[in-house]
Amino acid sequence: MRDVVVIGAGKIGSAIALMLADSGDYRVTVADRAADQLARVEAHPAVSTVAVDIADRAALESLLSKNFAVLSAAPFHLTGVIAQAAAAVGTHYLDLTEDVATTRQVEVLAQGAKSAFIPQCGLAPGFISVVAHDLAKRFDTLDSVRMRVGALPQYPSNALNYNLTWSTDGLINEYIEPCEAIVEGRLITVPALEEREEFSLDGVTYEAFNTSGGLGTLAKTLEGKVRTMNYRTIRYPGHQVIIKALLNDLNLRNRRDVLKDLFENALPATMQDVVVVFVTVCGTRDGRFMQETYANKVYAGVVAGRRMSAIQITTASGICTVLDLLAEGHLPQTGFVRQEQISLDSFLANRFGRVYDPEMARLPKAG
Repeated sequence: MRDVVVIGAGKIGSAIALMLADSGDYRVTVADRAADQLARVEAHPAVSTVAVDIADRAALESLLSKNFAVLSAAPFHLTGVIAQAAAAVGTHYLDLTEDVATTRQVEVLAQGAKSAFIPQCGLAPGFISVVAHDLAKRFDTLDSVRMRVGALPQYPSNALNYNLTWSTDGLINEYIEPCEAIVEGRLITVPALEEREEFSLDGVTYEAFNTSGGLGTLAKTLEGKVRTMNYRTIRYPGHQVIIKALLNDLNLRNRRDVLKDLFENALPATMQDVVVVFVTVCGTRDGRFMQETYANKVYAGVVAGRRMSAIQITTASGICTVLDLLAEGHLPQTGFVRQEQISLDSFLANRFGRVYDPEMARLPKAG
C-alpha cells in the first residue's frame, strides 16, 4: 500500500483520489486550503482530507515527507511551489500542467534530485505525447507529427459550441500564451488561436487551431528529427472566431479576470462530454512514404462507482497510470522524466490506462 498526496480538491483532484483509492493499492490524502472543496471529496475508506495552504512551506513539506508521491492537480501557477517542496523532502512529484514555463522550472528542480519529477501527466500534454512518440518510432525517417485533442460537449447549445469541462484558468492560458511548433526542423513559437483547419471524424466536422502547451517536452525530443510538428485543440466550427473577438477586439487577453468571470457565469459546465484524440504521423519506412494514425473518442461514464466526465476520466487516468508505472519500477526513480519515455504498450496495458485503448473500449477497473 502506497501513501500519496493529491493537491487540489477540484473535479480532477477528487477523481484522481477516488481512482487510486478504489484500486486498493493506495492511501490518498487530498490537500486543499478550501474547506468547502474538501467537503465535496467523495467519501472512501482509503481517502482522507487535510486543509493546507501551500504558501505555508513548512506545513507543505511536512505533509509531503510522509508520502511516496505528490500529485499536483492545483492551478498551473501554484505547481512550482509544490515541486520545490517535493524536491526539498525527496518525494516523487507528478503534475498535470500545460504551462511551458512551469515545466521548465520543474526540469531545473529535477537536476540531482533524489526522487522522480514527472510533469505533464494528463491528456494533452501527457498521453498525447506517449502516442505521438510511439507512432514516430515506427518510421525510418519522420516528416510530420500532428497532434489534435479536444474536450467537447456532446450536445453543444450555444454560439461558442462549448461548455466548461475543466480548469478555466488553464483554458484561458492555452488560448493566450505562445505555442511551440517545429517548422522545417526548427523549434519555434507560433501565436495561439491561429492556423485554423477543419477535419472530419466519424462523420462529425471539427475545427482545430494552435493552443499552448500541448506538445510538452516532445518538441525538444524531436527537434531536428521531424520536418513539421504541431499541436492544435479541437473544437466545433465557429468557436475560434468568437474567442478571437473576445481576446483581441474586446481586449480580454489583458483582463483575464473578466474573461474568467464571463466564462464561468455564461458557459454552463457539463458532465456529458467527449474527449477526441487524433494523432497522425507521416514518414518513410522501408523506402515508402507512409502514415500512421491513432484516433479515439472517450465518453463520460462511471468509474469507481461514480459518474465522471470524459475529461475527468482521461486526465485522472493519465496521471494514475504514470504513478502506477513509477510505483512498479517501470520508470526512472530519480530526475526528470518525460512522457515520451513511457511505452504506449505499457500505458494501455495498465489498469488505469485502458480507457485510452480504442480496441478495448472499456473503462479502467480496480484491482
